[in-house]
Amino acid sequence: MSLTEEALEMQGAETGLDRKGRVRPLVVAVGIATAGRPSVVAHTIRALDGQTRKPDAIVVCSPSEADVAGLADAAPDVRLIQGPRGLTHQRNQILRHLDGFDVVVFFDDDFIPSARYIEVVEKVFSSNPDVAMTTGRMVADGIGGPGLDMATAVALLDKDHDARSDWRDIKDVYNGYGCNMAVRLAPVREHALMFDEALPLYAWLEDIDFSRRLARYGRIVKTEAASGVHLGTKSGRQSGIRLGYSQIANPFYLVRKGSCSWRKALHLMSRNCLANLIGMVRPEPYIDRTGRAVGNARAFADLLTGRLTPARILNFERRLL
Repeated sequence: MSLTEEALEMQGAETGLDRKGRVRPLVVAVGIATAGRPSVVAHTIRALDGQTRKPDAIVVCSPSEADVAGLADAAPDVRLIQGPRGLTHQRNQILRHLDGFDVVVFFDDDFIPSARYIEVVEKVFSSNPDVAMTTGRMVADGIGGPGLDMATAVALLDKDHDARSDWRDIKDVYNGYGCNMAVRLAPVREHALMFDEALPLYAWLEDIDFSRRLARYGRIVKTEAASGVHLGTKSGRQSGIRLGYSQIANPFYLVRKGSCSWRKALHLMSRNCLANLIGMVRPEPYIDRTGRAVGNARAFADLLTGRLTPARILNFERRLL
């Protein structure tokens, strides 16, 4: 290969064009971080078989082999890797294993995408070289309720009247939603972007932090034609106290580092604190509102004493839902 051809090849890797200026197929991976839910992630992997555009690789990162028990036999083509427990650690480990890929689609281990999801993502990135991240449309999100089962998710996707939305229908948004966001890897590599490992465990707001840092190098958009259902599975999640603390500590941390506006942070903190206080009076059986309120209170106390930091939750005793 001549120097000119090599330069064109390198340029094409960045723009999605071949040496003749034609749009080339992108190399797309799906990345899933999981912990403590081997049966859930197995169901999600099986659901990906229905994609109209199959991913070129599926990379699953877990803290241990037990977290993906049985997956190697059930899905031998899936790449299984391990990393320290915590969403940001595990997603960074996935990024380190994506040499040669153009795009990674991060799904939560309980997110069920519509059949066209990856097809739509590829079309959006191929046709819009200025787009750095896409996020999809939520058909339903079980995170705020008792959670949804797989059968319900499939039924909801089958009945989704907007499933044939035009993939060109995109709009700029503040951030991607962490349960389903696709990232162009060229700017990630060029600027050495990684998820912030100072946000431990469930890493509340890691999606906002990563989105806003990536936004310096491209658009963050929502595409209506890529949709899905977030089951909101409750098993394997962190304690109410830890999450409540993170609801205060993480926004303050992101404001200080410059990846979240005060307006956004105050909106998130006030909304969650109010929901937790109301929930203490009329508690939902599937959410530890008292634990979250206690975590909120601990965070505000630490704010007054100058000890507020996201990592403090690692010192808290785990309180299971």
